[in-house]
Parts: sequence; structure tokens; C-alpha cells
Amino acid sequence: MPNWNKIQTSSFFESNARERALGLVDEGSFVELVGPIDRFCSPHLITLGEAVEFDDGIVTGVGRIGERPVFVISQEGRFIGGSVGEVSGAKMVGTIDQAIDFYDALIAEFPRLPASQRPIVAISFETGGVRLHEANAGLLAHAEVMDAIQRARHKVPIVSLIGSRIGCFGGMGFVAASTDAIIMSEFGRLGLTGPEVIEQEMGKDEFDSSNRALVYRTTGGRHKYVMGDCNFLVDDTVAAFRAQLTELTELTIEEFEPMRRIGSEALVEKQLRGVALAVEIAPTDSRDVWRYAGNNDPVGLADGPLADFRKTVQRLVL
Repeated sequence: MPNWNKIQTSSFFESNARERALGLVDEGSFVELVGPIDRFCSPHLITLGEAVEFDDGIVTGVGRIGERPVFVISQEGRFIGGSVGEVSGAKMVGTIDQAIDFYDALIAEFPRLPASQRPIVAISFETGGVRLHEANAGLLAHAEVMDAIQRARHKVPIVSLIGSRIGCFGGMGFVAASTDAIIMSEFGRLGLTGPEVIEQEMGKDEFDSSNRALVYRTTGGRHKYVMGDCNFLVDDTVAAFRAQLTELTELTIEEFEPMRRIGSEALVEKQLRGVALAVEIAPTDSRDVWRYAGNNDPVGLADGPLADFRKTVQRLVL
């Protein structure tokens, strides 16, 4: 069993899925559900003669922070890029549904239960999206996860944590956007189409995926914070992500609503204002948007210490 105190000081970026799951909740409280001992692996990979993992590249379970039950989903990028197939998608849906069922049972018995004792879901994303080996089953899994998130709406808050090696791309980028709050580190990356895919389809002149500075200032945590695509930007340690998640466990479900990116007519109108702004300023680099938001020295701001960045950055207002 990994040392919980040692995990706290570890880099979130370098930690594997199980270490992140254990470290996000209180010491000794995490119980894994459908773990490797249960040997639920992808039948599609077996048919194709591909290597499998007995947890299908995703760790699910439940722990607690203080008195609040925390249902945890943690993806492992080292197994087929954290891709989501039939089994891993079912584990995500099953965990969210368990949180909803637990909420319903608690509220039926204790209608005045404080928010600090109601379930919450935390998803640690590390994925490129659909597992291509599983084609339609992988796509269907994405739809089912989105549906589960909608069932949890107004009941169980769902928090995304993005700071691992692969980032969060493809259909899972949509999934993260549909959650109630997003926590990122500056090394986290979030988007729909990954840099390598853009270069493959549109050419190196459109997007040079080998240019790490370009990749991070387009999809990285600092840019997503300026754009409002993430709510919180934290240091790259498990303890920093856990501390921010702990703060969120004190909130009511109603207090999560202003943090959302999608899910209301007002938010659709806000997104449309963003599209109109893109047409108006026609940015050729993320720095153009940073400058429009009021950051006169976007290069210096991007290269400076994260603590200074958080103190001085101006975020885009739509």
C-alpha cells in the first residue's frame, strides 16, 4: 500500500491513477470498487489479441474528506493513453450512479443533512478520449458518462481534476466541460483535439505539436484559467489538488452552479459572445487573447512563477 503522506508531496503530474485516488481523500479511507482482483477487462482487447489490464486503466472507489463521502474516478494514462472503452466507461457510470443512489438514500432518511455530509464525485482525468480499438462501444461509453453527469445535476456535485501526463482530450474534454467545477495545474492540458491530431490532419504550419511552449500556451492550465475553462489553478502536488477539493466539499450544490461552463441558456449566450469575440479580434496566438483580457505582458506572465501569475493575471470576461 503506498504511503499516504509521501503521496501528498508527490507531483500530481507524475503520480499514477491509484496514487491520485488514494491521495485525494483522507488517509486510510479509500476503498477501491471493481479493482484488479475482480479482473474486469476489455473483451474487445482480448478479441483483438491486445494486452489488457485487470482494472481496464481506471481506478474507481469511495473515500471521504472530513464527513463528506467522495466517490473517486481516476484514469491511468500509461494504459493505452487513458482511453475510454466499454468497461472503463461502465466503471465511470457505475461510480457516478452509486453516488446518486447514495445521495437519494441519505436525503430520504435525513432530509436536512448538511452539504458537508452529502456525496461528491471527483474525476482525475488522464485520457486522450475514445479507445479506438473499441470504436462504437467507446463512443457509447462517452454518451453514457455524459448522461450520468446530467442525472447527478442539482444533486451530487462533480469536480474534474486535470494535471496528469496525457491531459484531457477528445470526447473526455466534453465530459470535463460538463462537470460542475474544474481544478487544473499549470501542467494540466485540456482540449477537444490533441496537438498531434491537429498536426496530422492540418499540417505542421497549422499546429506544430513538437513545440511544447505552443502546446502549453494553447491547452495548458494557465491559458485555461485565463479563458475561464477551469475554475482553479493549483500547484503540481497531490496535496494542492486535495486542498482545493477539500475547500469545495464545504459548498452546497447551489454554490457550484456559478462555476459551470454549460447547462443553461445564459451560459449558451456567454459562449456565443466568446465566438463573436474570436471573430472580432481574430487571434493568431493565445497571447492575443491574454492581451485583450488586460494582460499587457503575456510573455512575462506566462514565464513567471505560478504564485505571481495567480496574483496578477486578468481573466477574460465575456
